[in-house]
Amino acid sequence: MATDYYQLLGVERSASTEEIKKAYRKKARRLHPDVNTAEDAEDQFKQLGRAYEVLADPQKRQVYDATGDPDGKPSGFGGAGQGGFGGFGDIFETFFGGGGSAGPASRTRRGQDSLIRVRIDLGDAVFGTTKEVQVETAVTCSECNGSCMRPGTSPTTCPDCHGQGQTQRPMRSILGTVIQTQTCARCAGFGNIIEDPCQECDGQGRVRERKTLKVKIPAGVDRGNRIHLAGEGEAGIAGGPPGDLFIEVDIRPHEVFTRRGNDLHATVTVPMTAAALGTTVSLDSFDGEEQIEVKAGTQSGEVITLRGKGVSHLRGMGRGDLKVHLKVATPTKLSDKQKELLRLLAEERGEEANESHTQHKGVFAKLREAWESV
Repeated sequence: MATDYYQLLGVERSASTEEIKKAYRKKARRLHPDVNTAEDAEDQFKQLGRAYEVLADPQKRQVYDATGDPDGKPSGFGGAGQGGFGGFGDIFETFFGGGGSAGPASRTRRGQDSLIRVRIDLGDAVFGTTKEVQVETAVTCSECNGSCMRPGTSPTTCPDCHGQGQTQRPMRSILGTVIQTQTCARCAGFGNIIEDPCQECDGQGRVRERKTLKVKIPAGVDRGNRIHLAGEGEAGIAGGPPGDLFIEVDIRPHEVFTRRGNDLHATVTVPMTAAALGTTVSLDSFDGEEQIEVKAGTQSGEVITLRGKGVSHLRGMGRGDLKVHLKVATPTKLSDKQKELLRLLAEERGEEANESHTQHKGVFAKLREAWESV
């Protein structure tokens, strides 16, 4: 009595191809000899594969439904790529959820991303700027326009794989004869062969070239920040899309200002007398000349803050501050007249001004004062 393939798979005669495929997968996992230790597991698995081979192929299924004879077409465990259970692709798909022929590969490849560094002045970081940068990169070949072929020519279909990009060969296994699919060695899986490549780019579809770009540096950028320019990286192979370009910013040290976050810091030195009496000093900032008011009695280390005179916030939320650190300079070389004036000032203020005395009297000075008082 002939085996009913529909009954073997557990589907109705009106079942769709997808329902047949689903039922086959479910039973194949259970009956595979690697997981089923029954003595007739291998025979059942082969019979299940034969049923699926017939019912999954519309033409074989039509013959089977009309005659009930599954041998109207070539039998055996696996046809050569006719949609049945015949290759490693179907086995992989059954037990690992994937598989199947992927078809010919594309020569097109996305270009690589590029990274270059640009050094700017601190003032450029405060307000932003536009810089011209030169990039050594890959660009689409103008001779073949990325086709990789000499203009006027076309690729030919690979005679080994007939444009499929894959070749198949039968192999014996414990499961019977299976079909092994592998990348075509002659066309490298592309399905066609370029017999007359472009001489300008050596069949790559791109060439090396130096190009100049205008890059907008935003206000507030800091050392190490990167600017992303989409599509400005290397051109892809065979007309593939370009990669991206990243501009990494470096900032030259400034002779007056240092940056801490979005604040600028500067040190201004004022004479001792000016700090005592009060004065106004000028400072050339990135906004122009600033007048710094130094109040009378200012001590060294005091900080004067100028609001909104620092670096712009990167997201446009105002600017940081300019912090001016005051340093009071004590004179080291005095003329006799200057020394006399300082002594008079010290006497007026009740301070000790004799160079040979320290703030605290020495032992001999104290003995002399004690002797004179007797």
